[in-house]
Amino acid sequence: MDLLKILEEVVHPALGEKNIVELGLVESAEEIDGKVEVVLAFPKKPDPLKDYLVGATKAALIRNLPEGTEVEVRTVVKAPANKPEKLELTLEQVSCVRHIIGVASGKGGVGKSTVAVNLAIALARAGYKVGLADADVYGPSVPLMTGTEGEIPDAVKEDGKDLIIPIEKYGVKWMSIGYFAQRSQALIWRGPMACSALKQMVLQVKWGDLDFLLIDMPPGTGDIHISLLQEIPVEGAIIVTTPQAVALSDVEKGVDMFRNKNIARKIYGIVENMAWFTPEEHPDEKYYIFGKGGGASMAEHFDIPLLAQIPLVQSICESGDSGEPAALSSRPDSLAFIALASALASAV
Repeated sequence: MDLLKILEEVVHPALGEKNIVELGLVESAEEIDGKVEVVLAFPKKPDPLKDYLVGATKAALIRNLPEGTEVEVRTVVKAPANKPEKLELTLEQVSCVRHIIGVASGKGGVGKSTVAVNLAIALARAGYKVGLADADVYGPSVPLMTGTEGEIPDAVKEDGKDLIIPIEKYGVKWMSIGYFAQRSQALIWRGPMACSALKQMVLQVKWGDLDFLLIDMPPGTGDIHISLLQEIPVEGAIIVTTPQAVALSDVEKGVDMFRNKNIARKIYGIVENMAWFTPEEHPDEKYYIFGKGGGASMAEHFDIPLLAQIPLVQSICESGDSGEPAALSSRPDSLAFIALASALASAV
């Protein structure tokens, strides 16, 4: 006789009509010498419907078992499962990183990740040892932009700690939460969960010896940014913007955050993305479709260097979508990223 099948008839009215078997309340169910004994395990926290469930269990057994079968239903207190040990993240894995630089923006949609990925490759082309941590936990784009989608980082255990091995391509070490989630999977995390995942993407990774570790920060300003800047030794940042005058307020938010007395990080400069449109077939032509000189005026307003102006070339979008970043080529956009790498290295 299938006692568990009988017990599936007993549902918990307060828990979405789930039965006591799928809820894990049945500790044991067995027949011994013609007597059926069922033990229900309840958590230490009292369940106001415990007596009801005991009675419903007994009734279900009597109803389905041969007449005269002796039935006993007992309860026990179920000990809580051991909580997993808290992950201890230290700065050990970034101790051999010379410069940790954030790539930030006051809002989304300005091409911050595009700049971060291409800057990393341009630095690598210049001979530096480079890594990039994709800290945009809500919209990780590094796997797509680098053609590393579907790859799963290996893990190693060193000194009792589990470490993640970054993906290497184009001379850069890449790490992103996107390697651990499906492309269509929405990451619905509250602030503390996002902060924890972000720190893992930086502090639990075996980076090794690096000249630069770039952190592609989430757009905007908020708890995640503050947590990152307070718990990770970010040396300074660059701020990515577009030329429109309306972007001034967004840049101001980023500047205020880094200059806040409780954060106090150096801002190495502003990067004006989409500074002008250049047809790939006519690289000498410039069309200022988003306005002209916005980045320069912002840099002057906030007394911050204008590190680079990145032109908008159709190939940038196509290269990012195909996993072959623009900085790998010798087109005008690539040359702009190489100039940015040189300017940042000089500033640092």
